Amino acid sequence: MRLFPVLKSGLWITALCLCAQGQNAPGKEAPVNESKGMPPRVTPAEYQTHAQAGTVTIAAEFTGHNVATPQGTLTTDDYLVVETAFFGPEGARAKLAFDDFSLRINGKKSLPGQPYGMVLSSLKDPEWEPPVKPEKKSSMSTDGGGRGSEAPPPPKMTFAERRAMEQKVQKATLPEGDRALPVAGLIFFQYGGKTKGMKSLELIYEGPAGKATLTLQP
Repeated sequence: MRLFPVLKSGLWITALCLCAQGQNAPGKEAPVNESKGMPPRVTPAEYQTHAQAGTVTIAAEFTGHNVATPQGTLTTDDYLVVETAFFGPEGARAKLAFDDFSLRINGKKSLPGQPYGMVLSSLKDPEWEPPVKPEKKSSMSTDGGGRGSEAPPPPKMTFAERRAMEQKVQKATLPEGDRALPVAGLIFFQYGGKTKGMKSLELIYEGPAGKATLTLQP
């Protein structure tokens, strides 16, 4: 009979521990680094262009090789970037996916949308500067004659700096899945050429909301 209070007390402590573990366990909420998109502008008219796809209005603005995030503008030589937004009636939702978009340049074959992860390896921060500039290394021949100077290897970002830059792009990318409107974000298209030779540029949408073609300004 004396064991019963001890057993009861032990069960109570175990229950408290399990409760605490449940509170500290990761929830089903979106990961911290999930694509959240960008703040949509007030109206579709504030973008370069907009078009209707069913009950949804799609707006877009071409930024070339510039990756304009809320935390600053980065660049990529290998991809083109379009800031895109979806608007709709109050309470409207839409299913979004990067591969619902394609980009047609000069009336030729369209480029399919690419996942943001493909862009990360080519990202650059035009404002980044190395903390210390390395000095040039000089090499001398065995007979004392100078062979000139060897250029030092180009400086690289630290892992933390690179990761912070990549997270900016990840969070600014157009969110995927079923989303409440309005919502906005970046989409990407693989293209290593210059934008100066572009005469026409069309963003083509074919997705759950319908179909639309938006004429962008190169």
